[in-house]
Amino acid sequence: MIFKQLLDKESCTFTYLIGDPVTKDAVLIDPVDTQLAIYLDLLKQYELTLKYSLETHVHADHITASGQLRQQLGAKTAVSALCGASSADIQIQDGDIFEFAAGESIKVIATPGHTAGSVSFLWRDRIFTGDALFIDGCGRTDFQGGDAGALYDAITQRIFTLADETLVYPGHDYKGRWVSSVIQERTTNSRLAGKSRAEFIDIMDNLNLPKPKLIDLAVPANRYCGVDEELANQAAEVTAGSEPKRKTADIQSLVDAAKQTITEITVTQAQEIINNSSVTLIDVREAAEFDAGHIENALLIPRGQLEFKVTTHPALSDKSSAIMLYCAGGHRSALAAKTLINMGYTNVLSIAGGYDAWQQKN
Repeated sequence: MIFKQLLDKESCTFTYLIGDPVTKDAVLIDPVDTQLAIYLDLLKQYELTLKYSLETHVHADHITASGQLRQQLGAKTAVSALCGASSADIQIQDGDIFEFAAGESIKVIATPGHTAGSVSFLWRDRIFTGDALFIDGCGRTDFQGGDAGALYDAITQRIFTLADETLVYPGHDYKGRWVSSVIQERTTNSRLAGKSRAEFIDIMDNLNLPKPKLIDLAVPANRYCGVDEELANQAAEVTAGSEPKRKTADIQSLVDAAKQTITEITVTQAQEIINNSSVTLIDVREAAEFDAGHIENALLIPRGQLEFKVTTHPALSDKSSAIMLYCAGGHRSALAAKTLINMGYTNVLSIAGGYDAWQQKN
């Protein structure tokens, strides 16, 4: 079998390529959009056909390449059903088996805690742990519905119970390390070895880590398999890298599909509603955009945090109350409106053209 461990230096993300030189079937785990050309070159070099693009979770620190791989190669994208990535071809469940090549299979092991939908992939003698378990560490649990207790249970009861010699391939490493093993992490991991569940929760509750700089863009973009152009291009600017090329027609189809199920209004209509009705106005852009200018009295709830914050905000406890969303140009707010509708909100509006149109009108 062909096995490659690849590193995106910008986000310290590992991507894994597994391929069969006989059948030519291949699988990628956690591909990064800025490394797309490398993946395509490797697949061509080994004459492989990409069957699946698997995600361990919806990432907060980079944009996935899975959507582009689907566009260019026809590979099926797969994300946990608990991640809210409705555009993925396969909604992963615990215990699922991905079969490929001649008798090869990858088993899904649910390992929640970093996010509610985090999973690990077991193939042969190795487990790909994503952000659940790192080498001498683990993923943080302070955003995206993270739960330190759930992570402790997942690691100790689902990963540490594997055979001692099982190789651990993490989703990230920030110190130049590449691989570990179950026995090494069970006995030496500084956050877990010899720690009770309560001690681990206390450690995780007091990490005080800075917010990932891409979270407001990466999380929502990754729920659309990395092919939300408006968000992905902004993410490229944040990382100061070269801007990934997107297929506009494919991206527009996602937005068009969302607009078929929502109510979109003009700036004039929005002004009339704001002046004459009781409505909660939400800006779904990132904080920097909001600080540069926003509609008066708007609440800032970035799209990447929408699912987690909207239900806890006092003004949004009634799912029948009127909600009006806007972003920069109308793409993100349309997709966010669809999300709210899927969550049971019944009176959701999106401003066509977003803040750009609002400024032109005013």
